[in-house]
This record gives sequence, structure tokens and C-alpha cells, in this order.
Amino acid sequence: MTTFAALDGTTLAYRTIGGGEPLVCLPGGPMRDSAYLGDLGGLGAHRTLVILDNRGTGRSAVPADSSTYRCDRLVDDVEALRRHLGLDRLDLLGHSAGANVALQYLTRHSDRVGRLALITPSTRAVGLTATAALRQEVTQARTTEPWFPAAAAALDSIAEGWVSPEAWEAIAPLFYGRWNAAAQAHQAAEADQRNEEAARIFGDEGAFDPPATRTALTAHRGAVLLLAGAVDFGAPPGLVAQLDELIPHAELVVQPGAGHFPWLDDADAFTATVVAFLADPTGT
Repeated sequence: MTTFAALDGTTLAYRTIGGGEPLVCLPGGPMRDSAYLGDLGGLGAHRTLVILDNRGTGRSAVPADSSTYRCDRLVDDVEALRRHLGLDRLDLLGHSAGANVALQYLTRHSDRVGRLALITPSTRAVGLTATAALRQEVTQARTTEPWFPAAAAALDSIAEGWVSPEAWEAIAPLFYGRWNAAAQAHQAAEADQRNEEAARIFGDEGAFDPPATRTALTAHRGAVLLLAGAVDFGAPPGLVAQLDELIPHAELVVQPGAGHFPWLDDADAFTATVVAFLADPTGT
């Protein structure tokens, strides 16, 4: 684990895995300890993963100003990391909510972005939201699984405004392609890894500027990978396809049988897709 100073003096931490050209990895949650990313299915065998702990998470310090948890302000931390690493341009990987940070970094620092891989991305930065119909497309593929009746009942209660910890626990399998022991352990760790205060502030008013981000994406000439999980309730493939329409040079890949954490569901398929994208000589 290595540390560096953010622009406001907050001490931020990151860990490195593997060897080769660096790939800066931004975790989601939002505001979850990057430990949940693990080694991204062995991706470190192909690149040096530089995995950032967002301020107030993991081993990074809690900032003096809690408003700096807001998504747009986290961009400054990515830029500080770039300078610390001494890189002219960053190859970036953003997972889930981390995709919003990556997209806003591109909006403000387009000349500093090399290849951009967005994994089961949140799309708040571009003003897209998952509709009930898009989510239903993926839930219908899970109806024969033993946990589905409880998940369906929990979804109904959430839709009616009855939100409880038990309901969230019941729908957890919808975020994983396989609800096995590894997935259950991964999900159980979330409560201790997430900074709830920071997560609430992450999307506060002013956190996103969809028109500016859409304009930046339209003008972007670099290579972009959009990787969706075929059964991901969090970022349904239909939603990621809408994001794909906004990016001229994007490549959309839907990983079969994968949920919101595709490196857990099929590490080989995940790494093969990301490695092929990063190595493609035809991209910028």
C-alpha cells in the first residue's frame, strides 16, 4: 500500500498488483473500500493494477471537508494520482459508480485519458437511469433460481416504499451471476467496506453535469470498452447499450451469465475481454 497527498492535503492510499503498464482502477459502491475488487480476476498478470482507495474508504484518510466526497470533486484525486505516478496519460478502469468518476475525469481532462474501460457502469454522469422494464429483462432470466421468490417479494416491497435491510439482503443475488459461496462472502463483506456518509454525499446536487459529459464523450477519440453483465440487475445490458450510443468509439461487450461483478462470475472471460481491449493496436 502506497500513499500520496490529494490537492487538499488529504492522504490517499492505493495498492499495486502485477506488472507491466499501469492501469488505474477506480472502485464503485459508491465509496466502497477497493478491497472488494480483489485482483480483478487475475488482471494483474497482464497490467500493473493501481487500485485507488477513495478518500474516506479503505486506507485513505477521512477529509476535513466532507463535501469532497461528491463525485465531481473526486476527479481532483484521480488527477493528483496521475501526477504522483508521473504519467502523461492514464489508462483507466472504472467499476460501477467508479465509472462516473472516470467519465467526469475524461470531461475535465480528456487529453490525459488513454484507454477507458467501464465495467458494469453506473450512468448517472450522463443522465441515464435504469427503467423498471430494463431491470425486468434481467430478472426474468432468474425466475427458476431457488432464491428468486424471496427476491421478487422484496422487490415488490421496495417498490411500495417498504425499504428494509432484510429486503436489500433478499435482492442481493440479483447482482451476481452465480449465488454461490464466493458471491455470498463478497456480498457479506460490503457492510464493513462502505462509507455510508460518503455514499450519501457522492451524488449530492451538483455532482453531475450530464450535458458536459455527453459533449466530452461525443468528442472523445480514444478507445472505450463498455462491459456489461448479461444478468446484472445493477447496470442492465440495455442501459449500458444506451451509453454505448453516446460514445463514437466504444466497444460494447456483454459477458454471458455475469452480474455486477463479472470477474467473480467468470474470471477468464472477464480478463480475456479487458486484456484484448487494452492490447488492441487499432485503438488510440
